Amino acid sequence: MNNRKRIPEKQITGLLLILLVAVTSFAQESTRYLGLQEAVDSALSRNRDLDLAKLDEKIASARLKEMDAIWLPQVELSHTTLSSNNPLNAFGFKLQQQIVKQSDFNPALLNDPGATGDFTTKLQVKQPLLNMDLVYMRKALAAQTGIYQYKTKRGAEYLSYEVKKAYLQLQLAYEAEQVLKEALETANKMYVFTNNRVQEGLLQQSDALNVKVWISSVESDLAETKSNIRNASDFLSLLMGTDYGTIYTTDKAGAELTTAAAVSQIPENRADFAAMKKAIEASDLMISATRKSWLPRLNAFASYQLNDYRFLGFGAGSYLAGLQLSWDIFKGNSTRNKIVTQQTERDKLTGQLQQQQEQSQLELNKTQRQLGDARYRISQQQTAVENATEALRILQDRYEQGLVNSTDVLQAQTQLSRQKLGKAQAVFQYNSTAAYIEFLTASKQ
Repeated sequence: MNNRKRIPEKQITGLLLILLVAVTSFAQESTRYLGLQEAVDSALSRNRDLDLAKLDEKIASARLKEMDAIWLPQVELSHTTLSSNNPLNAFGFKLQQQIVKQSDFNPALLNDPGATGDFTTKLQVKQPLLNMDLVYMRKALAAQTGIYQYKTKRGAEYLSYEVKKAYLQLQLAYEAEQVLKEALETANKMYVFTNNRVQEGLLQQSDALNVKVWISSVESDLAETKSNIRNASDFLSLLMGTDYGTIYTTDKAGAELTTAAAVSQIPENRADFAAMKKAIEASDLMISATRKSWLPRLNAFASYQLNDYRFLGFGAGSYLAGLQLSWDIFKGNSTRNKIVTQQTERDKLTGQLQQQQEQSQLELNKTQRQLGDARYRISQQQTAVENATEALRILQDRYEQGLVNSTDVLQAQTQLSRQKLGKAQAVFQYNSTAAYIEFLTASKQ
């Protein structure tokens, strides 16, 4: 008799499902190299926010095309069925149908015609000729289309800056990982050496425990850094409009983004400034359109209609054509007050543009100083790394000779790691500041 317990099939199925999910999750997380320019190009072609900005452009263009109606004719075709016993309408129906007879002038029939029907098929054409207010309104809409174009361009410039900054953050995470790996490797070697000396009775057990505690701390920091790499990769995927789950590797970090560092003046033709200027231009055109509404309007109209007493009959045809000259002489000062409101709004836009330019110049001056500080900090951190490396080497030699304890060596290793991370942070600060200067000084092409 077999006394061994069989594992339930449901439990086996559950374990297999868990295993399958784990394997699938692992398979979905891939690693590949990503260059900075590739990241920027991918974001500019697939970013969802930028796609929405382009849709705003298309909406503005569609609204502009709506105003083509100020030049093009309007054509309407209709078929109307009427029935009336009203004497005037009944006689009119017969006149339109061209079927009036001598007997229709009988006073009894004129006064009490009975139900009379009329079926009218009508083609009506309206042709705008001269509407100066609508002409200037169309020009204003054309200027507004330019606003959205410049907004899209500025959005693309900001997106490029965000991608560069995210890429630099990923580089920084990899630099931190490398520093922690080096520290962990040094700590493991130190633990092996210390443990051997403890077994030989040359060092105390507390020295080995100190090293082991420090190893655990570094391992925790390393695990957190790996999560930061995944987070930075996912954020890049979001900016680029790609699926999550890919871990990107990058070029080695370096102080390279210095193309805009020498620029000291904000360009007047920056895309967001150009958008504001287009808004001011559109406001001026709307003011002109309101002023032109005082002028007379000239429009032509024509119609051709077929009338019959039968449904879908075409017994009699007639046309009507003419020109209409209309002039709004007085609207209770509403036009005058509307112009005052529009002028005030235009002045507000002008003030906002000047304020935005001044604030941008102030931001550029501050960022230029930050760039200089970051450059100086890189130099200082490089010296600090060299000094900390030499200090650690000396203490390791003395530790192996039994002249210092493990705490001194661990403090020196911590100091070296801190200085290396400080240098990586300084390089990141320098590059991200240079990228921000490039964003601030981007000019309209």
